[in-house]
Amino acid sequence: MHTRLVPQLRTVLQEGLSLRVLGRDALAGVIVGIVALPLAIAFGIASGVSPEQGIATAIVAGFLIAALGGSRVQIGGPTGAFIVIVHGIVQQHGYPGLAVATLLAGGLLVLMGIARLGSIIKFIPYPVTVGFTAGIALIIGAAQLRDLLGLRMESEPAEFLAKWPAYAESLHTFNPAALAVGAGALLVIVLWPRVTRRVPGSLVAIIASAAAVRLLGLDVETIGSRFGTVSGALPAPSLPDMSWPLVQEMFQPAVTIALLAAIESLLSAVVADGMTGQRHRSNMELVAQGVANLASPLFGGIPATGAIARTATNVRNGGRTPIAGMVHALVLLFIVLAFGDWASQIPMAALAAILLVVAYNMSEWRHFVKLFRSPRSDVAILLTAFLLTVLVDLTVAIEVGVLLAALLFMRRMAEVTEVGYITTMMNQEEADASDPMTLATRAVPKDVEVFEVNGPFFFGAADRFKDALSRIARPPKVLILRLRHVPSVDATALQAVEYVYEKARHEGTILLLSGVHAQPLIALERSGLLEHIGEDNVHADIDDALDRARQVLGLPAVERPVRPAGDPDLVVGPGVTEDR
Repeated sequence: MHTRLVPQLRTVLQEGLSLRVLGRDALAGVIVGIVALPLAIAFGIASGVSPEQGIATAIVAGFLIAALGGSRVQIGGPTGAFIVIVHGIVQQHGYPGLAVATLLAGGLLVLMGIARLGSIIKFIPYPVTVGFTAGIALIIGAAQLRDLLGLRMESEPAEFLAKWPAYAESLHTFNPAALAVGAGALLVIVLWPRVTRRVPGSLVAIIASAAAVRLLGLDVETIGSRFGTVSGALPAPSLPDMSWPLVQEMFQPAVTIALLAAIESLLSAVVADGMTGQRHRSNMELVAQGVANLASPLFGGIPATGAIARTATNVRNGGRTPIAGMVHALVLLFIVLAFGDWASQIPMAALAAILLVVAYNMSEWRHFVKLFRSPRSDVAILLTAFLLTVLVDLTVAIEVGVLLAALLFMRRMAEVTEVGYITTMMNQEEADASDPMTLATRAVPKDVEVFEVNGPFFFGAADRFKDALSRIARPPKVLILRLRHVPSVDATALQAVEYVYEKARHEGTILLLSGVHAQPLIALERSGLLEHIGEDNVHADIDDALDRARQVLGLPAVERPVRPAGDPDLVVGPGVTEDR
């Protein structure tokens, strides 16, 4: 079951591993490790930290996500989704602030997994996800112009709009050699899959571009010229400095990091399930993501999550167990230890080309354009999330996007819920032959009014309920509130019913309830409202309620309409049955 907090590695080891499976997973892990190297370096630099920190994240977090994860094939590490939020934190608070935010996010992810919130992805509306993802892609793409054009800038503004005047001011430093290297790397990345998919095009691009720069003596900025020598070892683990004011300040960014990690990792796990026919354990996956993000800053790393592209590469190359993800991290560690100092030769323009491809794939522009055919409210959410991500802040974009989606959902639910004062409409409508309990086939006594609610009765529909009731010209002697199509109520709906009860009592009207389902009945009982209304005034169906109304009015009972065979009432609570 997906709710189990058991790592898939444990299950795989209990099932047993053959040498054939081990060999296949090891090969997949080697390939993914090679693919991950240039991406880890590029994501680290784009996030505003050193290349070593990006690699450390891929090694530490990648190993833990595979070893503890709820997916058998998930590959974890730094991803493009984090670049914008991480870069902003580093610029404002430095790495100490980022480390604290990552630790907090890790703790939140662990708590989310323990609290069984693995289905959180279902509650993030699709337009919000597409909107902020496209916004992140645009920001990542725009940020690569500096290195792609070889512009010499002391600092690059973090804000999207502020980048363009800064680029324009530095345009006189344009370096044609950098553009040539970047364009060449971009061509290699795009065209190399036609040659083979076994060796990643990004790796070929950085090797070829580094060789070209070295052999031709091109004046192009490299990792070494900007960051110095790349260390060939992992840093010793250490706890970051944490102060209470910093923790308070970094809590909101930490929530954004946790949400992004949860969304990205669970999306990746779902994609992997579709490719392998397996089923991930979403709650365990969240716990693994949390542990990985707790460990990453101890080694100077940045936030990590499941990476869709690397996970898909793992599956396509035969990876079927967590062994592949663990091998991928060990391969990265070996490359760093053996060839780490070579990374300083990589041209920045080549990394810019890699990130441009990442941004293009991340943008999902076809899905973005397709969403414009959706209802206007969804288009509004899409554009709001996109524009807030680009122009304001990713944290704000997610918060506002989810809030707007929730408000629109509530409005739609309120519109679905129908409230009607149906006694006055009976003479205008024909009996519904498909509904044996329609009021049009019943004799409603004089001085009795029937009011019906159809759909979820919650705070979004409470005002419509009160407005409809206010249309009663004069108080009846008996008011029947029919709830046969109300599956649930909330506190606001209960308050609305209480308002009706108090108003009816003040006007000398007897309030009867008909066809109350289990959840509304329990809610009425817990609120004490059932006791005030009286159990004698709560009835199984409309016929019982009409009989009670006649009893109140001192009228004789009438013969009930014959119900179709096989249409019995369903018992939904003590002494109360469902109105069919």
